[in-house]
Amino acid sequence: MTDLLAVPALACIGVGGNLGDAQATVRQALADLARLPHSQLLKASSLYRSAPVDAGGPDFINAVVLLQTQLAPLALLHALQALEQAAGRERPYRHAPRTLDLDLLSHGDARLDSAELTLPHPRMRQRAFVLLPLAEVWPEQVQAAELAAVADQAITRL
Repeated sequence: MTDLLAVPALACIGVGGNLGDAQATVRQALADLARLPHSQLLKASSLYRSAPVDAGGPDFINAVVLLQTQLAPLALLHALQALEQAAGRERPYRHAPRTLDLDLLSHGDARLDSAELTLPHPRMRQRAFVLLPLAEVWPEQVQAAELAAVADQAITRL
């Protein structure tokens, strides 16, 4: 096996955007994720609208997907970044509004802490825009107490 391929793993990906036609962009991203090599999209949540966290700009459209993949964590991250760039993602500053944001939330049992990637995502359990769609597609991964802790964060299922 190369460093690009790994033992098949269940990856969880957060999808979001808040510039342009965010709903269309998120829907296109779901279709693009389903076509990633060595991967199969298993489940996609409904779309949700949420206010930006630690940022300004318009509301975000969010979703969470479960992807069965043989791509190693960094190879998957790079594939996600290529999709972001193809959707016009720019990174002028931290937490800038964006056309598309694809966050690798988890990759099987992988535990990583590097400058490029931290797994599992360090803030995923603090964000309603992750936990509510995650509870929809993988309910056994979300605790009631976690949902209660983010209940004050404005989010609407579309």
